Amino acid sequence: MFYETDKNDHGLSRAPFKSCVVPRPIGWLSTVNADGVPNLAPYSQFTNLTFDPPYVLVSINRKLDGERKDTALNIEATGEFVYNIVPYALRDAMDITAAPFPPDVDEFEKAGLTKAPCEMVNVPRVAESPINLECKYVQTIILPGTSRVGTADVIIGKVVGVHIDDDCIMEDDKIDMEKIRPLARMGYSDYTSAESVFELSSSKDFAIDSKERHGMEGATGKLD
Repeated sequence: MFYETDKNDHGLSRAPFKSCVVPRPIGWLSTVNADGVPNLAPYSQFTNLTFDPPYVLVSINRKLDGERKDTALNIEATGEFVYNIVPYALRDAMDITAAPFPPDVDEFEKAGLTKAPCEMVNVPRVAESPINLECKYVQTIILPGTSRVGTADVIIGKVVGVHIDDDCIMEDDKIDMEKIRPLARMGYSDYTSAESVFELSSSKDFAIDSKERHGMEGATGKLD
C-alpha cells in the first residue's frame, strides 16, 4: 500500500504512521512546576541527539484543546528535567503516570514510586529506575500541527549528570540491558522490551580507526 500523509488516505481502521518507526524508547520524564510540585510522565517521541556533550530530545504533542502539557511548561519554567529509563518491571507504574492528572497531582505518589534526589538539578528522579539522566533545558522548537493536538513542543536538553545502578553494570563494563529490559513503544497501545542483545562490529572486517570506533560508542575522552 501507499498513502499520502497530507491526505491520510491509507484506508486502515488504525493510523499506521507511529508504528512505522519502532521501537521508540520511552522518555519517562520527571519535572517540577514553579510551585515545586513533582510531575512524572512518559513520552515515546524521545531520543538522544549526540554525545559530545550529550543532548536528548523529546517531542511533546499538545493536549486535545491545544494547551501545552505540564512537562513542557515545567521544563521551561525551571530549566531542568530528568530522564528515567523504564525497565520492564516498572511497566505498570509507567502506565499509571501516562494518565492526564491535574498539575497539582504528584504522579510519583499515584504510581507508588520513590523520589530520589539528584546531584545537579532540583528535580527528583525515580529511585526504582536503574538509569537516570539529569538534564538542563536548552531550547524549544514548536512544530505546528494540522490539528491542535498535532502541534508539538520539541524540547532539547543537555545531560549534565548520569546515574547508573551498579548492579546493572557487567564485568565487561557494559550496561546489562537484558537485565533491565527497557520498555519501548511499538505504536497503538503496544509496547516491547529488550530481551536479547547481539553485537555487530564492522571494525572486525574493516580498518576502522580506533578513535572513530570509540566515537561510535560515545567515548568522548578518547577522541582528542
